[in-house]
Amino acid sequence: MSSKKIFGIVLAGGEGKRLMPLTADRAKPAVPFGGNYRLIDFALSNLINSGLRQIVVLTQYKSHSLDRHVSQTWRLSGLTNSYVASVPAQQRLGKRWFSGSADAILQSLNLLRDEKPDIVVVVGADHVYRMDFSQMIDAHIESGAGVTVAAIRQPISLADQFGVIQVNEDDPTRIDAFLEKPKDAVGLADSPGEVLASMGNYVFDADVLMDAVIRDGDMPGSNHDMGGDIVPWFVSKGDAAVYDLNRNEVPGATGRDRYYWRDVGTIESFFDAHQDLIAALPVFNLYNASWPIFNQQLNAAPAKFVRDARGNVGTTIDSIVSLGSVLSGAHIERSVLGPAAIIESGARVIDSIVFDRVRIGPDAVVRRAILDKEVVVAGGAQIGVDADADRARGFTVTETGITVVGKGVHVS
Repeated sequence: MSSKKIFGIVLAGGEGKRLMPLTADRAKPAVPFGGNYRLIDFALSNLINSGLRQIVVLTQYKSHSLDRHVSQTWRLSGLTNSYVASVPAQQRLGKRWFSGSADAILQSLNLLRDEKPDIVVVVGADHVYRMDFSQMIDAHIESGAGVTVAAIRQPISLADQFGVIQVNEDDPTRIDAFLEKPKDAVGLADSPGEVLASMGNYVFDADVLMDAVIRDGDMPGSNHDMGGDIVPWFVSKGDAAVYDLNRNEVPGATGRDRYYWRDVGTIESFFDAHQDLIAALPVFNLYNASWPIFNQQLNAAPAKFVRDARGNVGTTIDSIVSLGSVLSGAHIERSVLGPAAIIESGARVIDSIVFDRVRIGPDAVVRRAILDKEVVVAGGAQIGVDADADRARGFTVTETGITVVGKGVHVS
């Protein structure tokens, strides 16, 4: 990576309304994922693995859980001025919250003025992926552009779900247009069936980023959004480059997960991303020791699988089971269990996601469901079997039939 001074900003202030009720008591980046992780761990791990050592996390809504996780998990050595610091909305420009991602940076410019970096890497906090940002930083410096936008190839049929980047015909590393969810997108010259979708990750020259957010802050019609306002302004000046994730080589990546990137902003995408983890050859591999995803190191006993009191043997198939969990004569299939889950005799957990400290009683059935922390399922109870019954009990049931039970609920 370049010898220039690099500073990282993680935008973690979103409400995550589409993930309710999982975000009823926490910020979206603090939502547990994959058993031992929080969503923000993926962004921070990528930055740390890429060599960044000065990173701030800009928080706003329901930030206590997120702030606590960052302070307990992401502790770097102060001897080398290395840190990951959670920075709440400071209201430096008046008695108001952040009004957008660009405004979050505008209200936090004191951080850049204090550190005086040459380059600023700005990333979202709620995507699941691996990426070596040092390679993108080098490409940005070589381009001479004010901003470089990370992009991933997506089928053209999905173009209306993303911000789509239209590249210059003569120089495919330069951006000609930034289109928000276009209905008539044009495919890439080298792959007509694909488009370049913005990943929500940016590399800026520090001085031009500061000038851009100050300018944007003075524009009354702006939504003060990085993707919707700041990047299009750079594009209009011919000062924006694109970095195709296909150029990125992450150590230890496999052909199956090399270019994996998923936005987990909905219950359906959150559920599907967990299913990507559990295959024998997973679509996203948590076990890449060459590019680890770091998380909070729990002081917990190992997971335990035992016969029940009658000597019945349980089964666990294509699943992830976290530390401190005890499975006693239960059947677990295609599921992810968080730390300290207790699954009792005869219970069946299938195609489900279970967060920390959930207890599922004897002969209960949990199918195609997400159970938030400390949910207690009584013996013989059923979740995800009858959608109407689940709705009648106040649970969230998606159009695709995923049942979500909020934090601390007792199900009988």
